[in-house]
Amino acid sequence: MAPMSAPVSSDRPFLNRRLAAFGTTIFAEMSALADRTGSINLGQGFPDTDGPAEIAEAASRAVLTGLGNQYPPGPGIPELRAAIAAHQQRFYGLSYDPDTEVLVTAGATEAIAAALLALLEPGDEVIALEPFYDSYAACIAMAGAVRVPVTLRPQTPGHLPGAAGGAFVLDLDELRAAVTPRTRLLLINTPHNPTGTVLTPAELAAVAELAVERDLLVVTDEVYEHLVFEGAHTPLAGLPGMRERTVTISSAGKTYSFTGWKVGWITASPELVTAVRSVKQFLTYVSSGPFQYAIAQALALPDAYYDTLRADLAAKRDILADGLAAAGFEVFRPQGTYFITTDITPLGEKDGLAFCRALPERCGVVAVPNQVFYDDKAAGAAQVRWAFCKRTAVLEEAVDRLGRLAR
Repeated sequence: MAPMSAPVSSDRPFLNRRLAAFGTTIFAEMSALADRTGSINLGQGFPDTDGPAEIAEAASRAVLTGLGNQYPPGPGIPELRAAIAAHQQRFYGLSYDPDTEVLVTAGATEAIAAALLALLEPGDEVIALEPFYDSYAACIAMAGAVRVPVTLRPQTPGHLPGAAGGAFVLDLDELRAAVTPRTRLLLINTPHNPTGTVLTPAELAAVAELAVERDLLVVTDEVYEHLVFEGAHTPLAGLPGMRERTVTISSAGKTYSFTGWKVGWITASPELVTAVRSVKQFLTYVSSGPFQYAIAQALALPDAYYDTLRADLAAKRDILADGLAAAGFEVFRPQGTYFITTDITPLGEKDGLAFCRALPERCGVVAVPNQVFYDDKAAGAAQVRWAFCKRTAVLEEAVDRLGRLAR
């Protein structure tokens, strides 16, 4: 008997055309390159050490005592929802009802997908800060919406080779001009990946004023909220007129160094939570049962934990930033996150993708080209992102290897 085969249309690709532009992620490509060449991987943003032992032990106890081994409640276990609400009150003075205004998700990635799929109709316009995390573009496309980038642009004194400092800046006039009658939603990320920019209270106030004036929804990705090195994180939902129109997203992965657990959440008004939950239930339904109990405990860690985390990462930022500057890069020292963006132009380079693909053979280090985070590829062509959420010894070895570029 001849083998059975499914009918195939010769003129239609298998992949939904909305996602045709999205192939293998750059993170998968560069991590595979690191494995193949034995290079130090400063491309993908995951720590190389685990988080607090007592939180890992809490997860182990949950598994062994049968907590969360079967389907947890769809909105998340009550203990975690209460802990999330308490966290928002403790750090920001924001009051949320854990029963109606908190939803647990499979990491921030699912929260973003569920929020955009729930809140957007085909043809709606979404303004996103460019460069943007790659899942933003994919989720907007899945919703059939139209993304409208507003570009954060680097500002440094004189653009000198190896210059420290500088920042990526939001042009508020450009943001306002991007809003049209078709604009439905602003997608805001602060602290911002990949640039490390932290929007100032004044910038956030201007964003809030625009959202209220034009009656826009806002989805704000705040997963790096506890990784701010200068100043402090300001939640957009706390500004006048924003509580009822903002979906705030965060997660445990970046704060507690358990990225593989995929525990995220949203906080929003009951109406917005209901809308997002209506989509989320048909994505993963539920996830991370035992880990939810552990993260409920993690959210109650003392202030000393967060202070130590920031101090440790700030020191690592400086090790890598100084090393990159010494190697000849132009360095945009981040105010938050655990990423550094550099410009490769002072090294005589102009194509970040080609540079990153060749770097492992040149000096045994892997980074990520920022151009994959841009619609305007030329704007990010010479930018490269590096992750410093690694052990100090690993960063020091990476800096030593990168020194070959200068030599």
